[in-house]
Amino acid sequence: MRLYKQAHAVYKTQYHIVWITRFRRKILTPGIASYLKIKIEEVRKHYPDWQFVEIGTDKDHLHLHMIIPPKYSVSMVIETIKKNTSRTLRQKFAHFLNQVYWDGGGIWEKDTLSQRLVSTNTLSNAMSRCRARKMLDKHSLN
Repeated sequence: MRLYKQAHAVYKTQYHIVWITRFRRKILTPGIASYLKIKIEEVRKHYPDWQFVEIGTDKDHLHLHMIIPPKYSVSMVIETIKKNTSRTLRQKFAHFLNQVYWDGGGIWEKDTLSQRLVSTNTLSNAMSRCRARKMLDKHSLN
């Protein structure tokens, strides 16, 4: 177990964060989802001490397993990621997203689930089930 250090703190605060698309629209197609993961990783240019352990997507929601330093509030981290990804996805996929969200608002729902992790086994199992369900869905289409 790796511990992280700051000037006056030693920490490993892990969070499982989940948020959904607005109106639960199934907009996270494989292309948009891969671009979203790239943009989430780019947030680290501005916040290098944020650690993304795992990023998972389904058609209508996103899972993040993150390590957030204690100097940042979880709500500020979520707000920053949502704000940046919503704007860049709207710019990159304007034609598609304007058909789905005709009012020009954001693509993310306002509510978010964040859970501090005591054990990462639960999260790994949940993400594994999500990946397995995706594989089943992919093979059932064929």
